[in-house]
Amino acid sequence: MKIVILALMCYLVGCINPAYIIGRVKGFDIRNFGSLNAGASNVAINVGKRAAAFTAVFDMMKAFFCYKFAIELFPEIPYIGVICAVCCIIGHIYPVFMGFHGGKGFACLWGMIFAFDVRVAISMIIVLAILAFAVRYLCVITTLTSLSFPVIYCLMTKDVVGTLTLFWIGAIIIGKHFPNFKRIRLGTEARMSSLWNREEEEERIRKNLEKLTDEE
Repeated sequence: MKIVILALMCYLVGCINPAYIIGRVKGFDIRNFGSLNAGASNVAINVGKRAAAFTAVFDMMKAFFCYKFAIELFPEIPYIGVICAVCCIIGHIYPVFMGFHGGKGFACLWGMIFAFDVRVAISMIIVLAILAFAVRYLCVITTLTSLSFPVIYCLMTKDVVGTLTLFWIGAIIIGKHFPNFKRIRLGTEARMSSLWNREEEEERIRKNLEKLTDEE
């Protein structure tokens, strides 16, 4: 019963969504603009980089503390940290207070990775940062992270329950990014370069949208 209560608490922690709160403070529902997602990337599009950075850090810390708190309470259960961090991620993606329409869970996933092992997190960041400039799209990095971390976790811990849970949440996170892959195919997905060359990227997307409209 204690574990169930803890998991529920972690879910509710995940439901605290800074992107949504920032949007409301600004006078709008962020889920109705940009990528229609209550997460850091959409905050960057609609509010600004500083607000986006705060959102990303906040979302990471939610899962980080859920993981750490769980293993502190139940150190004898090898998969308890993963279970509770995943409950937090589920709360972020499907928040009960927001009609179960939240973010995509990527920042929360990174919070769990850092909580699991800082060395693993830093190593993954270095490799993925290099790949990010090669593939140019963040959703590809999201997919690679969601697939690679369960494998790394399995090799390091041999924890079957935790590994299967990570693959499950990874599949959900990847599924939430399917619209991004569709936009890549259509040429309307923002590239990484939009972070430092926003106007040029917006112009490219606008031209592709006009081209698609003309073809219809």
